[in-house]
Amino acid sequence: MNVYGKEKRPFLFAVNFDLTEGFILQNPLAQTEILFDVRGQGNSPVKKAIENDIQFSMNPLTYGVYKAKFDIVHQGLLKGYSYLTNLTIKTPISTNLSFPDIFAYSDALYKLLLPGRFVCFSPERFVKISGRIISTNPMKGTIDASIPDAARIILNDYKETAEHNTIVDLLRNDLSIVADNVKVSRFRYIDRIKTNKTDILQVSSEITGRLQDNNADNLGDIIFGMLPAGSISGAPKPATLDIIREAESDPRGYYTGIFGYYDGKELDTAVMIRFIEEFDGRYYFRSGGGITAYSDCESEYKEVLSKIYLPII
Repeated sequence: MNVYGKEKRPFLFAVNFDLTEGFILQNPLAQTEILFDVRGQGNSPVKKAIENDIQFSMNPLTYGVYKAKFDIVHQGLLKGYSYLTNLTIKTPISTNLSFPDIFAYSDALYKLLLPGRFVCFSPERFVKISGRIISTNPMKGTIDASIPDAARIILNDYKETAEHNTIVDLLRNDLSIVADNVKVSRFRYIDRIKTNKTDILQVSSEITGRLQDNNADNLGDIIFGMLPAGSISGAPKPATLDIIREAESDPRGYYTGIFGYYDGKELDTAVMIRFIEEFDGRYYFRSGGGITAYSDCESEYKEVLSKIYLPII
């Protein structure tokens, strides 16, 4: 990444959550095996009309199994090892759509399809680097948009506010490692996301900073210095990662890793949430949510299942 950035050579890259696997492709617009779309830039085929009714069902984790994982996280929080931990689960799903179909039909800001491995349709930016400006948009807080007065409820929820504040503070610190003049330019704004089930409201903030000169020479150093992404791990990171490994047991793989596209001028990257993986011919939807000492297990269970959707309308 450092070399390609210095040479102003376009590239596509992805790296998994544990930083043990990844890929980088130079001139990715010249190939069609790995499909990607980063806010309209990419090799995505022309979006086609949906020809048949979409079939989509899930076989969710039982509440008891989820609670066992939740309790491990909650104990870590109560003991002070972490004050925010992102807990994720893996849910078997069935659908009549292929990965290329899901990629083509999904309405998402960031999309990536790695054949035989996964398809991702993420709404969440990790960081963008444009000139000397670096920005990040952590996303924390989700609610069903059909709930009366949903926006007011989510913005005034104590637990959601505490969780969001923690992530904003963590990302401010992460940006301060590589940039100066770090500030929160937008705090807790709401986006509406349309899905195959119901619309949801998602709460995000924007944090910006100013990089040193010649940042294109060390794009890789900047990005990898901030991994794993704070919004899908927690704080403080080292101790929180230990809790995640104990509670989840199953490695996340590329889920909650990041991917991005550099066009020779700007680098834009995404957190790989809203993610379906293929294993032994079956599809699994990965989803998760932030847990704090104030979290209620039943509410968190409902939230993590509400994130199992396709952004297809």
